[in-house]
Amino acid sequence: MPSIRDESASCDLSEAALSPAPAAIVIFGATGDLTHRKIVPALYNLERNGILPPETKVIGFARRPLSDAEFRDGLRESCSKFSHIQPMVSEAWDALAARMSYLEGDLEDPMAYARLALRLAGPDMPPNALFYLAISPEQFGVVARYLDSAGLGTAGHDLGETRFRRLVVEKPFGRDRESARALTKTLQECFAERDIFRIDHYLGKETVQNLLYLRFANSIFEPLWSRNHIESVEIDVVESGGIGTRGGYYDHAGAARDMIQNHLVQLLCLTAMEPPATLAPESIREEKVKVLKAIPDYGVRELLARSLRGQYAAGKGIDGKSIPDYRGEPKVAPDSKTETFVALNIEIENWRFAGVPFILRTGKALDRQESVIRITFKRPPATLFAGFCGDRLAPNVLTIRIQPDEGMFLGFNAKVPGAARLTANDLHFAYREDTGDYFPEAYERLIADALSGDSTLFLRSDETDEAWRLVDSLEAAWFSADGQAPLLSYEAGGSGPPIPRVWFRQGGRG
Repeated sequence: MPSIRDESASCDLSEAALSPAPAAIVIFGATGDLTHRKIVPALYNLERNGILPPETKVIGFARRPLSDAEFRDGLRESCSKFSHIQPMVSEAWDALAARMSYLEGDLEDPMAYARLALRLAGPDMPPNALFYLAISPEQFGVVARYLDSAGLGTAGHDLGETRFRRLVVEKPFGRDRESARALTKTLQECFAERDIFRIDHYLGKETVQNLLYLRFANSIFEPLWSRNHIESVEIDVVESGGIGTRGGYYDHAGAARDMIQNHLVQLLCLTAMEPPATLAPESIREEKVKVLKAIPDYGVRELLARSLRGQYAAGKGIDGKSIPDYRGEPKVAPDSKTETFVALNIEIENWRFAGVPFILRTGKALDRQESVIRITFKRPPATLFAGFCGDRLAPNVLTIRIQPDEGMFLGFNAKVPGAARLTANDLHFAYREDTGDYFPEAYERLIADALSGDSTLFLRSDETDEAWRLVDSLEAAWFSADGQAPLLSYEAGGSGPPIPRVWFRQGGRG
């Protein structure tokens, strides 16, 4: 019997996608950890997979005195450790390394930028440039100003339709709303907003990108995606390890600034946004901003009732190794009040989701390492099955696993064969079962998109502004004169502070 499946429905969108353009990729902070662990391994894998244009050049910019050969050798060693595709392919690495060079320079030395401009003007260089700021956030504005002073910015300059200079900025983008606005002002004085690419690497993950396709390419989900059918939405980004060597940064940031403001807010936007008019970057980003603007300006008491904050105590991780008390971690103040766990219950006051609780949760040193979205649908009436399931049926839950074991799982109720009772079952789709072991890393996708000029997976200035509005109000409530939020202690390796059950009901709060 012939299949009724329409094979023509396999739609290839690649023809509509922009292709990476050749450019000189200038990496500021070229000897740092991010460059060695993420950026250069991503460039190597793009080269290996034939995605990086052969005219692309890579220039490392840092203070350390290195020759081109020493720079390349160090990066090759890093790729052999951190590339997610092993073993290394010598031909691919050699082809990339031949196009790498190093420029010694201090970030605050204007002559170093003059030397950079001279190198970029060389006859062997492509006409485009991508400036990647793999440096501390305090230096983002400094580098942008020096680039502009050297004639390498784009604000007020018309490079024409075929040339570009783009600025890639890592998180954190500011420490609060005020500092983020000041940084935006500085960057926009040097580069046009269309040329500023603010990275949140979570948006480069395949499962995150698939949220749009899951929702809007399937007629079975979108009609159910509203307050009429959804009971609650949980978004968890939790880690099993402690802060490790990041104490110097983390103790001044905390979980809300480090994770809620960017990763979790972005997952919230993609889960709750309305269908965009098109798949063009600005259409998608416009709908994400609308979600953030629909989050109410909660008062202090309301935010205290809708949030939990905690800090891990000593315990054992899931690998059996001891994790010290947070206050005993290197570079952490012995009387630190910084939170390592946050749970937040918010609502989106629009027609689609009014009254539906969105529960965001993030933490360190917990009993699991996962990023997951759970959409719990309202239970059907149990009248027909009251005799053998009590007065309530199990809800249908759609679980979207971002990491690990990327995939989607839908829970449903079914009869047990040979018995008059129900059991819970799963329909599941696992990416690795369908595509094998190759999964492009987030940085591969994001760098390719930046070279293509596709800003879909990057943050617009008003997105960061609205995200900081939420986090700033939360931080203000926690330390307000009306009463500070308690800092709950939880054992490392445990499940963290329990979430009030009332949060999971529509209109519920702590």
